[in-house]
Amino acid sequence: MERVKIILKSGKDQSVRRYHPWIFSGAIKKIFGNPLEGDLVEVFDNKDNFLALGHYQPGSIAVRILSFEQREADSAFFKEKIMKAVACRKYLGLTESEETNVFRLVHAEGDDLPGLVIDYYNGVAVLQIHSVGMYRMRNEIANLLKTVLGEKLTAVYDKSEDTLPYMSGIRGKNEYLLGGTLPLTVMEKGLLFNVDFISGQKTGFFIDQRENRELLTYFTKGKDVLNLFGYTGAFSVYALKNARLVHTVDSSGPAIDMADENVRLNYKNDKRHRAVKDDAFEFIKDIKNKYDVIILDPPAFAKHNKVLSNALQGYKRLNMKAIEQVRPGGIIFTFSCSQVVTKDNFRKSVFAAAANTGRKVRILYQMSQPPDHPVNIYHPEGEYLKGLVLYVE
Repeated sequence: MERVKIILKSGKDQSVRRYHPWIFSGAIKKIFGNPLEGDLVEVFDNKDNFLALGHYQPGSIAVRILSFEQREADSAFFKEKIMKAVACRKYLGLTESEETNVFRLVHAEGDDLPGLVIDYYNGVAVLQIHSVGMYRMRNEIANLLKTVLGEKLTAVYDKSEDTLPYMSGIRGKNEYLLGGTLPLTVMEKGLLFNVDFISGQKTGFFIDQRENRELLTYFTKGKDVLNLFGYTGAFSVYALKNARLVHTVDSSGPAIDMADENVRLNYKNDKRHRAVKDDAFEFIKDIKNKYDVIILDPPAFAKHNKVLSNALQGYKRLNMKAIEQVRPGGIIFTFSCSQVVTKDNFRKSVFAAAANTGRKVRILYQMSQPPDHPVNIYHPEGEYLKGLVLYVE
């Protein structure tokens, strides 16, 4: 079948020539044909030179680029890309690790597969798909994963119901594409966690904080630790390696129950831990000098630029309260997972928060996502996780 041809305006091809994986609608001069959302299209410059192949979608981002070469996007093409993603995780020591069996297998643009995220949980691959083009291929992707991973793969679960573009009109269904299994326990850095990828947030576990959780343990020996927005308690489990006490706070009852479960998996009925169902902003209002270490890992305050200003104010308010309340000589781990919040914006919000308290604050570490969440160097937007370790006098 002949592909739809898209011609860019004169001078609008520069970002494509610099290998940026998105083509915006404002760059398009003419579309030959009537592509449906998710169709493969070929992109050319104004002089009819081939530029890229990608999935079409109406909206601001009009094409998500799969290749800068003119080739067939068949099963062999996608198998090759998945094999390269797996090879990268093997190089990182994740696929053969005896102490970690949970990691991100495919990270969208970071692995040249825009619109596709695959997390690996001890034999189960969980898909979250963000484009109609990739969603149409979900069964083929599941079969390719089985081909590439072999006996290591026991099930493939598609959790794309809430991640597909709303305007597409396509309503995904969360379901097993291969196999089926529950409950599921995974190991990360030798610690055990129950994962509910069916009803939990994202794909069930925040894999992207693995390295930052390990860093936390260097600051918690003999300390009183507060884990705000604690979700299922992963930071808390790490902190309990050497902390004096750890309190996990989340507004979700099921999350709090899971946090208690994860603590019991690793420490049985350890009295150092207490889980509290409460709003984080309410809880932090009056905890003056109760904690040596505070972890702030809130959900994304901004998912698009229209609410960026409000989000930055939210980060400022949250961090100001933590800086005010932490004990002298205390540590704050503070994060933003909002892609539209840049590192500079986040740091300025934390700076403003610190300035309002009048306390002396040092930045000890600047954190990001781990290497199984790679950032395509031509797509800086892929660096979504920002974090700071603060020392507060």
